[in-house]
Amino acid sequence: MTVGRLKAHSRTLAFISDIHGHAAALEQVLAEIAAQPDIGAIIAAGDHFLGGPDPMRVWQRLQSDKIQCVQGLSDQALAGVDVSEVVVEDAVQAERLQAFLDTRQALGELVLERIRRLPRQLRLPLVNGAEVLVVHGSPADPLQEMNHVMDDDEMNALIGDDPADVVVCGASHIPFTRFIGEIMIAGVGSVGEAPEGALAHYTLLRPYADRNEVEHRYVNLS
Repeated sequence: MTVGRLKAHSRTLAFISDIHGHAAALEQVLAEIAAQPDIGAIIAAGDHFLGGPDPMRVWQRLQSDKIQCVQGLSDQALAGVDVSEVVVEDAVQAERLQAFLDTRQALGELVLERIRRLPRQLRLPLVNGAEVLVVHGSPADPLQEMNHVMDDDEMNALIGDDPADVVVCGASHIPFTRFIGEIMIAGVGSVGEAPEGALAHYTLLRPYADRNEVEHRYVNLS
């Protein structure tokens, strides 16, 4: 089955997010995903590079594994912020600015241009007729976070006018699944900055004839 020119996915989709430059964690997660049966594609939901020690290694791995990526808030900043306009008021801000500049330098202009061109959302048709929308933040604003503590009214305000059947998002660093009416919202968690510490997250989406099943997975980092 196809929708327009896009081939509808019939196999399991794996989602990762918020790698934040932690290549070693990414490699462990990808090894776990590779061990799962029937993975059709891997999609990364933003904030790939800023924060960890190996942004270029993360870029290279995402490219070598042909992982589809959307742009997150920190990715947009890396690719577009004019640092000459940034005002530094204390030592903490100075340290953060230096880390930002170091990440830019590690990636280089050619990669930054590729990051600049990343889409802010992806729409993926499923073989059962459903559609998945992948964003970093929310359908209404790809850069505004949805999270597990929001009430239904707050979540509904971020769904937007055309959210799809399943919304997959990053940003919050905490895995969750919520339903707003018939819309399933799946927060992917974080590969590189999980709040639990030495863990990383990924999410599997399995399309069946009568439903879509989401499973959140955890990887112990060693």
